[in-house]
Amino acid sequence: MIKENLQKIKNTIPDKVTLVAVSKTKPVADLQEAYDAGQRIFGENRIQEMVEKYETLPKDIKWHMIGHLQSNKVKYMAHFVDLIHGVDTFKKLKEINKQAKKHNRVINCLLQAKIAKEDSKFGLSFNDIEEILQSPKLKELENIKIVGLMGMATFTDNQEQLQEEFSSLNVFFKQQKNTIETKNCRLEILSMGMSGDYLLAISNGSTMIRVGSSIFGSRN
Repeated sequence: MIKENLQKIKNTIPDKVTLVAVSKTKPVADLQEAYDAGQRIFGENRIQEMVEKYETLPKDIKWHMIGHLQSNKVKYMAHFVDLIHGVDTFKKLKEINKQAKKHNRVINCLLQAKIAKEDSKFGLSFNDIEEILQSPKLKELENIKIVGLMGMATFTDNQEQLQEEFSSLNVFFKQQKNTIETKNCRLEILSMGMSGDYLLAISNGSTMIRVGSSIFGSRN
């Protein structure tokens, strides 16, 4: 079913939208099936699990860290991670930079904006993001590149609320995209939308969606 599910989703999204297959808790066999069907970008939310899968699966896979990031674990994935979605402090950017430097790499990062009304969701306020993007200290981090913003909407069926949250981030993203571009910051990716709301997210400017259960079935 994984191949059919992937095809179904790809048929509903524009070419310019990147699909991240969220494979957390799923066995390697499921990821291999998705890989055989042409999927090359996978998202994990636990670094240890991602490392184990990286070591087992083909090396042309692009691994995205999509979970809440713990600074002390960055070192375990710094040699291979392609994109880190949930960067929510300047301190974490510094740690990613430090670990990337050890491997002579530049690691792509998304700053996570807090758009949900729920207290449980992590993220930066729009003001905090502006502060980071305009900070002279950001230019010193030569082994990271901020390539966009990420947001997680409230877990709700209220379409108006979701519309409001996605729209607010899209407006802010466009403003920042037009005003900020440095050697290590060029905003091109807006990562919003998951299995239940990705079509609404795309209609509000999302260029990257994170889909798990609609591909692999319910989580174990």
